[in-house]
Amino acid sequence: MKLKRSAGVLLHITSLPGKQACGSLGDEAYEFVDLLKKGGFSYWQILPIGPVSPAMQWSPYSSLSSFAGNELFINVDYLKKEKWFVSDFIKEEVTDDHFADFFWSRDYIRRAIIQSYNDFIFHGTDDDKREFNSFCKKQDFWLDDYSLFMALAHEFNSFNWLEWDKRIALREGEFLSFYKVKLEKRIDIIKYSQFVFFRQWEKFKNYANSQGISIIGDIPIYVSMDSADAWSMSSILEIDKENLRPTYVAGVPPDYFSETGQLWGNPVYKWYIDDKLNEETYSWWKKRICHNLQFVDVIRIDHFRGFESFWKVKYGEKTAINGHWEKAPGEEFFYRLKDEIGDLPFIAEDLGVITPEVKALRDSFELPGMKILQFAFGSDDKNDYLPHNIDNRNCLVYTGTHDNDTINGWFYDPLFPEEDRAKVMEYLAMKEWSDFHKRIIREAYATLADLVVIPAQDILGYGREFRMNTPGTIEGNWKWKLTSGAFNEDLMKPMRRLAKLFSRLQWSDENI
Repeated sequence: MKLKRSAGVLLHITSLPGKQACGSLGDEAYEFVDLLKKGGFSYWQILPIGPVSPAMQWSPYSSLSSFAGNELFINVDYLKKEKWFVSDFIKEEVTDDHFADFFWSRDYIRRAIIQSYNDFIFHGTDDDKREFNSFCKKQDFWLDDYSLFMALAHEFNSFNWLEWDKRIALREGEFLSFYKVKLEKRIDIIKYSQFVFFRQWEKFKNYANSQGISIIGDIPIYVSMDSADAWSMSSILEIDKENLRPTYVAGVPPDYFSETGQLWGNPVYKWYIDDKLNEETYSWWKKRICHNLQFVDVIRIDHFRGFESFWKVKYGEKTAINGHWEKAPGEEFFYRLKDEIGDLPFIAEDLGVITPEVKALRDSFELPGMKILQFAFGSDDKNDYLPHNIDNRNCLVYTGTHDNDTINGWFYDPLFPEEDRAKVMEYLAMKEWSDFHKRIIREAYATLADLVVIPAQDILGYGREFRMNTPGTIEGNWKWKLTSGAFNEDLMKPMRRLAKLFSRLQWSDENI
């Protein structure tokens, strides 16, 4: 994949400002696109867009489906504009805040969806219903299983399908048929919510692309155990169906950051059968990628190294220490995918301890990797992330990612060793402590990298209280959001000047 020299902003959809307790695909999304264009940006990077749950702390990386859309993104005002939505619906708004209230937003949107669905049944035209039926038929390869899974989760009050009645967990036909009839209306409402999501997303993406803004999406390499994917496609995962539990789960081995490694708990894939690529696993991945490319222009593959080899741990282990590496079909997988779908618009998340084999896999398909400036200023002057050591244009430079502290939170941390802080200041030719975020953003723009991506919090100069996620913690993540007017035209003017100064401006309309 070849990137153009340009700049982008990292901000998830739920982090947009808005009147539904979290960001949505309403006016706030279109206004953000307009601001990106005025700031000289060409890319908008988001997090995974699958449905989330309070059971998994609303994490977009622990989605209930690899194919469905997050209903939190649905904008109720836009939904009310659908011609079949004729009933009165009490509009509710919450106080503008720096943090999302996902429970409030979920309940508000679901009430609107149910009322809209009832109106659709009674007032939708034949053309409207044909469009809905066409959508359901086109998406049936995932939608039928997803809608049944969600209806069953509500019925059994748990997304953990391993705890359901064993006959349902094992998808015995007679029992699935029974629940399809019993839960028919709920299933149809879930399908309708996805119909609405797809309509709103398509309009949003078309607008963004029309304004010269490409969307960078994100695919977690593993699926959640508590997901429609694991329930409906358990045959491609290491799951013991007799005892209803994973056989092996994913993680990473002990390293500098953790003496016991990380035990993620996601089931690992059955990549091979009799030393040959498992066709069922490959087919599912191909569908997943092609499906996601409907929503975004570029896909960041989280934990890319897992396509070369992955750390698998026997289920029941308390830590990741006793796991082992297992080979993955990276080269065969990507060569075949390229032959069948063409260009691979992927970004490789290649952070952490990366082996020569992983780098070779990334480079053989010309996939851009990632460079994080927060990781640059250690004791090693040969650090690949130091701006003067970035000698490959085909990469993305970030001040930080969704898993990092904000850049100001990092630099102004009272525990930051003064010697290290002095080294950073010397490198950036800083004489004073103030406006560190502006100085480091300028340094990022000046690098050789084709694409620089800046988290919205760093452009605003926010501190660590507004970081998106703190790995290894559970509470309080994913909730940060913009307040109305915080991201504005005045903020975009210096960003546009940087884009022009460092040849990252992809259009020259000075009237913007």
